[in-house]
Amino acid sequence: MNDDDPDAELLARVGRGEPRAVREMVERKLGRLLSLAERMLGRRVEAEEVAQEVFVRVWKQAPHWQSGRARFDTWLHRVALNLCYDRLRRRREEAPDDDADEPAADRAEAPDELLEVKQRGRRVARALADLPQRQREALVLQYYQELSNGEAAELMGIGIEALESLLVRARRSLRARLAGEPRRNDDA
Repeated sequence: MNDDDPDAELLARVGRGEPRAVREMVERKLGRLLSLAERMLGRRVEAEEVAQEVFVRVWKQAPHWQSGRARFDTWLHRVALNLCYDRLRRRREEAPDDDADEPAADRAEAPDELLEVKQRGRRVARALADLPQRQREALVLQYYQELSNGEAAELMGIGIEALESLLVRARRSLRARLAGEPRRNDDA
């Protein structure tokens, strides 16, 4: 198998239809896919649907996978991002949904702390959603998916300098949006 791709052996097992390999693939990749899709879409239910569709495509593609053309993880992220973009394009035609899923709160011990965490999460999610698509993608890949600049740039199909430029603009825009948005008491 391909020594450069840590998923090559597992993917080959999935391609042979081994149920245990499919479960292992889901265990290994589901958390990151959900995180990516939820950050891009802002809705947990849609993120779960995207993750499900990604795994259907993995299952269909695995028997035909050609090692060496691309790392499996890169392909997996690209498929997830493309599915997110498809949903975002469809959403533009619909009215905005104020009932979007809320990001999970960190451990908060008191109700007022929990409320503050939820409000901060909503503010960040709104500001992130308002960023241009490529800036949001760069931020999500680097900060939330914890990809290196090289990996994120490769996944986006751009050079490292272009990625760094997107990140600078995205951070600046995010800071401005968060600084300009008044704290709202739009509770639970």
